[in-house]
This record gives sequence, structure tokens and C-alpha cells, in this order.
Amino acid sequence: MKLSEKKILRKKEQILLSAIEIVNRRGYSGATMEEIAAELLMTKGSLYYYFKNKSDLMYQCHNFVLSQGTEDLRDILNRGEGSATEILVKMIATHMEYAIEEKEVFNLIMEPKRFFNEEQLELVLKLRKEYENLFDQIIKRGITSGEFRVEEPFIERMIILGAMNWVQQWYNPDGRLVKEEVIEKYTKSILKILK
Repeated sequence: MKLSEKKILRKKEQILLSAIEIVNRRGYSGATMEEIAAELLMTKGSLYYYFKNKSDLMYQCHNFVLSQGTEDLRDILNRGEGSATEILVKMIATHMEYAIEEKEVFNLIMEPKRFFNEEQLELVLKLRKEYENLFDQIIKRGITSGEFRVEEPFIERMIILGAMNWVQQWYNPDGRLVKEEVIEKYTKSILKILK
């Protein structure tokens, strides 16, 4: 890769990180290309050099967060440190961190058809399938080792991800429970489903 290509990739990543922060702060509809450009001390026109429009930028943000999450979960799974239960606990904590910290961008996962065009949607769904498959793998590993007693791993995975994704609908960082307590309570409840 040429130095100029690396520089463009670094700048694009910097834009994505700022856009993610703004979307998490203001929501999808509240985040504007103007605000993102201003935060980066660049013109709106310069922003359009990297992204066709707001939809493209939001797709790239979603893809960036989901790719990072997938990579993090894959690393946890591939390291294989501990029992299936211990690995799943780490995966739950990682997923919950993303769901809480990247709330608005993560929310795009909930209704991808609403935000993405057909081409983007196809890629998003492929990446989501890869992400879900990591949970399938650890659940099956737990069944094989005798740690988990479930009949339908697919249904259990859907229940687990559905419950974890819903946290972004109700969690309030200023509420009664801090993030770590929420993650701990979710983890205990999820493990009860599997045991």
C-alpha cells in the first residue's frame, strides 16, 4: 500500500471515529455532515471526498463498529483461554460494552433495512452472520463440553443477542446501575438460560 493510500485510510478512520462520537451523542438524525466536518476542522466538501453522503458515512460507521466487534469476539474465541462458560462471559462483556458505548451506531443494527441500501444491506447482513456465528461456536463448544444444556443453539443465540441488544433501549448511564453492574446481571441471567 502506498504512503498516500495509508494517509487517506488514516484520515478516513479519524473521520469515522469522530462521526461515531457525534452520532452517539446526538443520534442518527441529529448528526449532520456539517457538524462532523466542523468537529474535524474540515470543510463539508472535504468530507464528501471520503464519503458520498450521510447514508454512506453511517454505513461506514456501522461497518467499522461491527467489524471491530467481530474482530474482538474472534480474538476472544480463538485464544480459547478458559472453559466455554468463561469465554462466553468475556464475549458477553465485549458485546455489552459495544451496545452501551456505541449505542446510536449500534442501533443501526436493529433496523438495517431502514438505513442502508440493498448493496450495503447485503454486506451488513453478511458481517452480522459472521458475528452471530461466533456466538454459535461458543454455545456449541459449551454443549460439547457438557457446560451448556440446550436443545436449540440457534434459538438460544437469538435470545442472548436479542436481550443484549435491547440494553441500548433502556440503559441510562445516569441511572441506578452502572454499566459494569448491568453487564454482570446480564451475564448471570444469560448463563442461567444455558445451564
